Amino acid sequence: MADDGIRSEQEMSEDEKLAAEWQVAMAESDDAEPAGDTGDRADEWAAAMAEAGEVDQASAPGVRTAPMEEFDQGTAATGEAPDLDVILDIPVVISMEVGNTQIPIRNLLQLNQGSVIELDRLAGEPLDVLVNGTLIAHGEVVMVNDKFGIRLTDVISPAERIKRLQK
Repeated sequence: MADDGIRSEQEMSEDEKLAAEWQVAMAESDDAEPAGDTGDRADEWAAAMAEAGEVDQASAPGVRTAPMEEFDQGTAATGEAPDLDVILDIPVVISMEVGNTQIPIRNLLQLNQGSVIELDRLAGEPLDVLVNGTLIAHGEVVMVNDKFGIRLTDVISPAERIKRLQK
């Protein structure tokens, strides 16, 4: 090690090299803070690296622990139920899926009035009820005042919905 307190590049760890390169880059940039602040930035960088366990405290002089703000435990830790009122007015898209199929674009372009597209469902099978694209129930078509509706016959449990989302 040199007498003037500056170590050669071979004596520096990778993290120290990175911190030195960062300090040089900040000093050269147009957005760099005044020269007096670059030392503080290097200290902050070294503190962050030390806190992450990537630099030991002894090899990084001037390293100090960054102040951390303490947060309240909140409802997650106390077991209180979250307030669902905040989401009750959010609109969602509900759609009913009779079935689906895949056809080549050539066949799609040949469709005209009266064409029949074969779906992957049998007649009489329940429809899928989707909320924002996620299956939540099965049901059957009903007529209510000359309008179509759906009667839910099977609602997917929340646990099953979560399993399907993870796939």
